[in-house]
Amino acid sequence: MRTFYLALLTYWLNISLTSATQPNVLFLVVDDLRAWTGCLNKGYPGEIFTPNIDQLAKQGRLFTNAHVPSPKCGPCRASVLTGQLPSQLGIYGNGQWLHPNHPNLTSLPKHFKQNGYHTVGAGKITHHTAGFNPPNEWHDFQEIEWEDPWDRPKSTYPNKTQRPAPEIYPISGLNQRHHELDWGSLPHTYEYHDPKTTNYAKHFLSNYQGNKPFFLACGIFRPHLPWYAPKEYFDLYPLDKIRIPLGLKPNDRDDLPPSAKRITHSKHFDLISQSAKYKQAIQAYLASISFADAQIGRVLTALKASKHHKNTIIVLWSDHGWHHGEKNHWHKWTLWENATQIPLIIAAPELPQPGISTDAPVSALSLYPTLVDLCRLPMPNQSFDEESLRPLLENPSAPWKHAVVIQHARGSCAVRSRNHRYILYANGDEELYDHTKDPYEWTNKAHEPSSKPVINKLKKFATTQWHDNVPSKNAFHFDPHSYTWKRKTN
Repeated sequence: MRTFYLALLTYWLNISLTSATQPNVLFLVVDDLRAWTGCLNKGYPGEIFTPNIDQLAKQGRLFTNAHVPSPKCGPCRASVLTGQLPSQLGIYGNGQWLHPNHPNLTSLPKHFKQNGYHTVGAGKITHHTAGFNPPNEWHDFQEIEWEDPWDRPKSTYPNKTQRPAPEIYPISGLNQRHHELDWGSLPHTYEYHDPKTTNYAKHFLSNYQGNKPFFLACGIFRPHLPWYAPKEYFDLYPLDKIRIPLGLKPNDRDDLPPSAKRITHSKHFDLISQSAKYKQAIQAYLASISFADAQIGRVLTALKASKHHKNTIIVLWSDHGWHHGEKNHWHKWTLWENATQIPLIIAAPELPQPGISTDAPVSALSLYPTLVDLCRLPMPNQSFDEESLRPLLENPSAPWKHAVVIQHARGSCAVRSRNHRYILYANGDEELYDHTKDPYEWTNKAHEPSSKPVINKLKKFATTQWHDNVPSKNAFHFDPHSYTWKRKTN
C-alpha cells in the first residue's frame, strides 16, 4: 500500500510538471541568513519572527540539512549559478570574476533565457560588485544603487557618484567607521534597498502579460551587514528579551587543529563583546532577518494575487550562514555548521506532502539541475557537481546520497552527512563532529580511535582535485559600459 501511495504522489507531481504550460520560476536569494528562521531555528533560544518563510515551508519542501558549496558570497553564487564547485571553477574568493575566466559556461538565468524563458531580476543574485552580472543574461535587471552613503560609503561600481557618510555615522555606538560594523534603524527619510528590489518583483508579477514562462530572480541583501532595518523590526526583539546563542562555549577553540584556528576571525567579536554591544548586535541581526522576511512576504503576496500563482515554482535559499561568536568567530568563511547550513525551501505546483521536511544532506549546488529538471529544459553543455532534488520533492523519505561537500579556499573542505561533519584541511588537519550528540560542534573527535570508521567513510567524499585559482580582477580591464573584460598584458 505504501508503494502504491508514493507512486500515486509521484504521478501527481509529474502531471503538474508535464502540463502544456512550462512552470514559471521565482528565485529568492537571501544574503548571510544562517539557520535562524521560525521553521528551522537552530541555535537561537528565543523566538524568531519569520512568518512568510515559515508559511512557504508549510506549502513546500523544507530541507533541514541544506548547505552551501562555499561559505562566502562570491564563490558560492558562482557555483550555484553554474552548478559547479569552486574546485572546478578555481573561484575561491570575492575578487575573481566568473565570466571572463569561464566564458563558455552557461549560467542558470542565461540557460533559461536561451530556452524560451523571459528572465528578469533585481537585487543581489550574483556577487554584488561590478563585473559579476552581465546584462545579456537577462531581458531586464534592476541593480542595487551601491553608491549609497550608509550601506556602502565607498562605491563598488566605477563612475558612480560618491556621497559622503552622514554626520551621525556610525550609529551602533562602536565608534568604528566601518560599514560592516554598524547597525541600527536609519532616519525616517532613508530608502532601504530591499523594498526597492521587492517593488520591482511585485510590479513584474502584477503586470507581466507575456506569452513566455518567466524566471524572476529576487535578491534580498539583508541580513548582510550592516544590519540596518526600520525600527518596527527592532521592536520585535526587545533588548531585555535577547538571548545568547546556544552554540557559544568558552574555550571551544582548544581542540581545534592549527588550520582551523587560523581561519577564525575574533577581532570583531572581541570588539563587540568588550564594548558591551553583543546583545545589541544580536538584536540587529534578528531585526534584519525579520525585515528580509517581510520583503519576501511582499513578493509572495504579489505572486498569490497574480494569475501566475498556480504555475510557479518558488525557490528560497541563502548564500551562507554566519557566526555570532561560536568558536570565537564573527563572520562567515569557515567550514563549521553555522557558516555552511542555510534555509532551503522549494515549493512546486501540486507538490506531494507539502510541509513535510527532509533531513537528507543536500547542497544549494543542486538548484540548477533541479530547476532544469522541473521545467523540462534540455541540460546545458556542461557538467553538474550535484544532482536534481526532484526525488526528494516527490518523496521526502526517498533514498539519497550519503553526504555533500563544502569547500573553503583551495584545498580545504567539509563533508556533511545526516549525522556527522568531517573537515579536511589542505595540510591534512582534521575535525569530526557527531551531530547526534554534539549539534553545536563543541567536541572534535577526529583523533579518537573509535572515529576511524566514520572518517574513512566520509573521506571518500572529500575533494581531491582542485583547480588553480583563476586570475583576479586585477588581471583584467573591465569596461562597465560595454560590460566586457580584456586581459591585461605585461
